[in-house]
Amino acid sequence: MQTGIWISLLAYFLLMIGIGIYAWRKSTSNSEEYILGGRSLSPSVAALSAGASDMSGWLLLGLPGALFLSGVSQSWIAVGLAIGALLNWIIVAPRLREQTEIYDNSLTIPGFLGSRFPSKARVLRLVSAIIIVIFFAVYTASGLVGGGKLFASAFGGDYMTGVLITLGIVLVYTVIGGFLAVSLTDFVQGCIMMVALIIMPVVILTTGQGNGVGQALDRLAGIDPALLSFFDGVTAIGWISAMAWGLGYFGQPHIIVRFMAIRRVSEVPAARNIGMSWMIVSLIGALSLGIFGRAYAERNGLTIADPETLFIVLSNLLFHPLVTGFLYAALLAAIMSTVSSQLLVSSASLTEDIYRSAVKRKPSDRELVTVGRVAVLLVGLVAVYIARDPDSQVLGLVANAWAGFGAAFGPLIVLSLTWKRMTGAGAVAGLIVGAVTVIIWISLGLNQSLLGGEGLYEIVPGFVASLIAIVVVSLAGRDRGEYRAS
Repeated sequence: MQTGIWISLLAYFLLMIGIGIYAWRKSTSNSEEYILGGRSLSPSVAALSAGASDMSGWLLLGLPGALFLSGVSQSWIAVGLAIGALLNWIIVAPRLREQTEIYDNSLTIPGFLGSRFPSKARVLRLVSAIIIVIFFAVYTASGLVGGGKLFASAFGGDYMTGVLITLGIVLVYTVIGGFLAVSLTDFVQGCIMMVALIIMPVVILTTGQGNGVGQALDRLAGIDPALLSFFDGVTAIGWISAMAWGLGYFGQPHIIVRFMAIRRVSEVPAARNIGMSWMIVSLIGALSLGIFGRAYAERNGLTIADPETLFIVLSNLLFHPLVTGFLYAALLAAIMSTVSSQLLVSSASLTEDIYRSAVKRKPSDRELVTVGRVAVLLVGLVAVYIARDPDSQVLGLVANAWAGFGAAFGPLIVLSLTWKRMTGAGAVAGLIVGAVTVIIWISLGLNQSLLGGEGLYEIVPGFVASLIAIVVVSLAGRDRGEYRAS
């Protein structure tokens, strides 16, 4: 049985490496190509790349696991994400694609902020780059945790071996092929993920006697009617926390950098339609996997020790080894698409916004590409250290990093693109206040328990505090006329 699985996985690994080699030959001659693919992404590649790098292993592990445990009330997270993603495509995507070219052909988010607010360019580039590297190290670790769980659960292997293998494959094609390799592999990985999330619920609902949607829902209702209720047990704070996940989209560098790489602004609507269609189908598949997977487990007396391994367990039980290998590849695709994007964005910030800005002002293109590749490796090793605990929860790590980026960069990106009166001092204030608020909120445990009750997701206070800081500081200072876009 293991042979069939490994054949499928080997084919997947070779495909990813092959894409990396293709991208290396096509688009790594200079820093702009390595970091942003020469702004040459088609709508379909940009859309699926944004989607695949967004969802990560959380889509196949964390979200189904949450529904498996608590029922459909956990689907409010998916609703919040869908709304946030749509608004991100409408508000941020066209403006960011246009303005990053206007402002000195910026290649990174810190670079854009520095050009948008020249009065505070140096501090903005440095602080935003540091925040990106810190939170992406945590975010990348969540993906490596997913890889470790896959190898430990599916093959009975060592957790850390799985972590290192996952990172190793990602490093190969990311270091070799840069942004174009990451985007092209994301496109393929996004297709694999969506197919897997369609196949899995269908097979769960059609396998064996006495199954199907009606029977599954009846079985769940018999266990606990709350499993099928969108509102049972959901408090106002819990609902706000779930829906607030959508706020994070505006500030995720690994997602919005795809908007910067689309060929033309006029192609953004097409990319939006493709991306949202992919996202909705994939989210419905993940939600169905979690809720109907619980019904299948109860019906067959199946014990799922770690709900986040539901996809792995059912892949092994229900399918031919070759198909199981494909499904494992889908999980790896979800993990690797996000990890590679995060590593590359971290590398770009270290290269463009720290090395070029603070270490060496006029490095050669070859030198920048080399520094970028070394930076990818270093951030990956830090992420391995963070992911070393096999009891780490994918959803928890993702939630912390998502909130950090959403609060620090969300209000900053939206207002910098839409509000002419915003100042450089306001940008710095919002960046720092948002990040610090999230860190303090988590450190005090207020995301777990607020005033003795249910905790409030840290992105909410962080986003609000950042927004207030930007507006107050900007209006209190002098308008320097830094807005140049039409």
